[in-house]
Amino acid sequence: MKKKAIVNPFEEYTKQCTDAECCRLSEFFDDFDIHCRLRSEEKKKLRGDFERAVMYYAKDGLSLEKALKRLDVGHLGGFYARPPVLWFALDDAAKVYPLSMQHGSMSVFRLAVYLKKEVVPQLLQMALNFTIKRFPTFATTLKKGFFWHYLDTAKRRFCAQEENDIPCQPIKVSGSGSQTFRVLYYKNRISAEFFHVLTDGTGGMTFLKALTGEYLRLTGGDIPLDETLDIDATPEAGEFENAFAMVPRSDSASGFMDKAAVQMNGRLSENRPCRIVHLKMDAAMLKAAASRRGVTVTAYLLSLMFIAGKAATDELRGEASIQVPVNMRKFYPSQTVRNFAMYCGIRLPLEQIDSAESIVEEIDAQLKRKASKQAMSEMLTATENVVNMLKYVPLTVKQPVAKLVYGFLGDKIFTNTLSNLGVVTMPAAAAEHIQNMDFVLGTAITNRVECALVTFGGTATFSITKMTADPSFEEKMYDLLCADEVRVRAEGSMLYEN
Repeated sequence: MKKKAIVNPFEEYTKQCTDAECCRLSEFFDDFDIHCRLRSEEKKKLRGDFERAVMYYAKDGLSLEKALKRLDVGHLGGFYARPPVLWFALDDAAKVYPLSMQHGSMSVFRLAVYLKKEVVPQLLQMALNFTIKRFPTFATTLKKGFFWHYLDTAKRRFCAQEENDIPCQPIKVSGSGSQTFRVLYYKNRISAEFFHVLTDGTGGMTFLKALTGEYLRLTGGDIPLDETLDIDATPEAGEFENAFAMVPRSDSASGFMDKAAVQMNGRLSENRPCRIVHLKMDAAMLKAAASRRGVTVTAYLLSLMFIAGKAATDELRGEASIQVPVNMRKFYPSQTVRNFAMYCGIRLPLEQIDSAESIVEEIDAQLKRKASKQAMSEMLTATENVVNMLKYVPLTVKQPVAKLVYGFLGDKIFTNTLSNLGVVTMPAAAAEHIQNMDFVLGTAITNRVECALVTFGGTATFSITKMTADPSFEEKMYDLLCADEVRVRAEGSMLYEN
């Protein structure tokens, strides 16, 4: 029996083209060959992306000339034409993350944008092909050095995939050329998930905004570049600097270690996370509720989280502690899209947690003191002391030692986390295509809940990452917000069953 001939869709498409169109396509892909010097398999994949985008545009009724203008291979720059030469030492905050991988933990977080129309996969892939060159520290793979891990440039086609798994799953970084981030799509949602070794929430959002802006351009939007990152601009050194190096060291070092905190109860799920819950609030109402108590939105939400956390534990004594990442860029302005955040812990005895009104002033005072420029400098100095202690310890020895030195402090000494990314803006021409955004933290080892907040277009989205099916925490948060006259809508996944 004769084998059935494999039909090449692009060849079938070109059979319907005029001679002039075929000539134009030939010229276009000759130019592509100049801009792409990847190994054969990767080059074939990248060319296939262009072919599928051309066919999508043709089916959508766009003329070939307009399609090729949008897909101008000049947007590839020289990224795919030059061999990989750069490598990057991990920034000060990132060094611990690869060490924990051996012990069942991988710090991954997700940023997502929800569009008003369903995502076109062919154009999202092209947007990623064009955008990645602007972020050289993201176009990397994690490798082991003798003393530390490092990021090595990976010249390859970076893939946007349809989402088919639980959010914030560990990223396989052991293979040669492996990505340390992923871009996913599902219906109208574009998500970017990052291994924290690459970046923090601010850097990740910079990437997502650039990717979204480029995607909307490819769909026909006229997106100005003055408010979004120009993907065709040459990256500046400051964008991938280790910004921690410019922070003056403090005479004292503190804040790195603390005693164990009370944990919420509830059976730990085998699926991590086992559920994602989004509490979507009117941002003006949320701010008004905080203002009535004379505090920031972060302090206000922390007060509710302490109350909700107490409702989710059977413990009667001990201290609850909530980790709050602090963006160091507000103290030391920096262009970096790498990690540049420290953290503080807000702690209260369980017996003191009675009502939001009774604890919010103490929370506000702690937040002002512990998240101050001086306190962050002391924390950074303490962190650097630990890193320096391990500096010349070989990596093979360092990994088990690091488990003892760090002791998974970020898990045991905290009950919960609140990471507030703040208000995110996009150019009006892009914002009109966007419904909402959200920010989801991956799971810790024993903390039952991780929380994150991002505000876009008048909606504040408080996302709760669950490690247990016990609904006590999120139900109490919902009730407390409603009682404070904050309009809130609960959305999210069903339980991810074991």
